[in-house]
Amino acid sequence: MRYTGAKNRLARREGMDLGLKTPGSKSQARLLKKINIKPGQHGTKGHRKTSDYGKQLREKQKLRYIFGLTARQLKNYYTKAIRKPGNTALFLAQMIEKRLDNIVYRLGIAPTRALARQLITHRHININNRIMGIPSYQLEMGDVVSVAKEKTLKIPAVEKSLSIKDAFLPAWLEKKGPVGKLLSEPNGDIIEKQINMRLVIEFFSR
Repeated sequence: MRYTGAKNRLARREGMDLGLKTPGSKSQARLLKKINIKPGQHGTKGHRKTSDYGKQLREKQKLRYIFGLTARQLKNYYTKAIRKPGNTALFLAQMIEKRLDNIVYRLGIAPTRALARQLITHRHININNRIMGIPSYQLEMGDVVSVAKEKTLKIPAVEKSLSIKDAFLPAWLEKKGPVGKLLSEPNGDIIEKQINMRLVIEFFSR
């Protein structure tokens, strides 16, 4: 089941901004002020040393929360990745990065992955000029992602997100306005900067 509770609580639990709140919003500002304080009445007190299993679990949970995955979805991605010969961590990262909701977010069409999922399920997003309503859809190289409806561009959050001119765009994506294209396989570098993928693999390998 996908987590639907307080998002700032999750971020404070992990001690990092998980990208669950719209950048520049009041909610994100409140989070950043308390990001180093654990949630709960004992948040400011010390904690016991984390075990190896605990470290693996926390990295797995951070990966889930950042990309909005259920436990079953992440386990399924791992199962597919482990079957391929080569770098399991890279294959896992690639499958997660190629999800349609993540691509819509990376292209700056939506400020958060949660809004990206909502746009997709409400049939606002096209792939190769055909409406796609499945957030977990895996893109292939050369696929073109675009906004299906003109009115989507008038949604305040979408309009503001697209207006950011210096937004970061991964090298494996191409963007022209509200239209993007998957140029190549993701390299997994962005995920590795946030998550220790080796620990995630170790968690599932236990």
